[in-house]
Amino acid sequence: MVATMVRPPLHTESRLSTATPELRTTPLHALHAELGGRMVPFAGYSLPVQYPSGLIAEHRHTRESAGLFDISHMGQLRLEGQDAAAALESLIPADFVGLGVGKQRYGLLLTDEGTIIDDLMVVNRGDDLFVIVNGACKEQDLAHIQERIGSRCRVVNMPERSLLALQGPKAVDAFSRLVPGVEKLVFMTGARFAWQGGELHVTRSGYTGEDGFEISVDASQAEALARELLAQPEVKPIGLGARNSLRLEAGLCLYGNDIDTTTTPAEAGLLWSIQKVRRTGGARAGGFPGAQRVLGQIDGTVPVQRKRVGLVAVDRVPVRDHTELQDTAGTRIGEVTSGLLGPTIDRPVAMGYVAAPHAAAGTRLNAMVRGKAVPMEVAPTPFVPQRYYRG
Repeated sequence: MVATMVRPPLHTESRLSTATPELRTTPLHALHAELGGRMVPFAGYSLPVQYPSGLIAEHRHTRESAGLFDISHMGQLRLEGQDAAAALESLIPADFVGLGVGKQRYGLLLTDEGTIIDDLMVVNRGDDLFVIVNGACKEQDLAHIQERIGSRCRVVNMPERSLLALQGPKAVDAFSRLVPGVEKLVFMTGARFAWQGGELHVTRSGYTGEDGFEISVDASQAEALARELLAQPEVKPIGLGARNSLRLEAGLCLYGNDIDTTTTPAEAGLLWSIQKVRRTGGARAGGFPGAQRVLGQIDGTVPVQRKRVGLVAVDRVPVRDHTELQDTAGTRIGEVTSGLLGPTIDRPVAMGYVAAPHAAAGTRLNAMVRGKAVPMEVAPTPFVPQRYYRG
């Protein structure tokens, strides 16, 4: 879920393709139509970009109350077997062997060059590792994981499951009425819950910077669950447009825009996802693809030429993806990878990559919008405070 140079074609989650061959639908497709969703092609699926209230209203409602997102295009799989955690560590520079039961962890699936194939979430459910991958990458991810570690553990695709996200400060109020006990979860934990004769797997996490939940449900029950959630007074349906603006304000990367197979964890500012045990001197240091480069960039023996930064426009001029960035002398130093007007802070915000000497907070630079220099300033992310529930 980039580069300051010409980029190769990407299997991106963010591109809204103009071609619509054989678009897949989710189990909520009829519900989206009933609710007036404006459907667009996204990651090979037909999904709602917004509903009649519009992107800004949906964005603000999620920040203030609770929004329901259909993210069933994303991939779900599980890894089974005693060697599953160690096997996954051979692909991802994160600590899964030490991940406690019920705990969730973010990780980066890497190429042999140490660049990012995808970012994903992993939950230790005790009897397996439950993995969620980006929708536009799921077939490639599954094939890659199966090829690399299929001999060490059982890799099980889960196309029979749908995925919903309920996000916002009142999400817990709405969801706990339907599924008592979810309120006991804290950020980055998960558990199984019974619902209407079926099983939900719920994690307290999301992609908005707000408190909330991601809910894996059998596809046959997805619409019923969505309708019950939407019947709660706090909840409204939210489309892809607001999902993008919410995640950008929260400073979260979108695969295909802000990270891809041209970016390393250090360049992307994602070194927090690599625990000490996997770093130089750690008990299980290295042993993952591209370890020499990745660890070298952490240790300072391999230079980091560019860095992902947050950007805030000095004037009220929105700066979009792929906009060239220049220093104040007019030299190209990078490119915007995500950009829009942040509805919560009512200012244009962006993320992008700049040459490392220009990455310090407060650095002034220019975005070239239709040939005109728009002044911007490097700023810390997130652009709005994160409000995860940590207990």
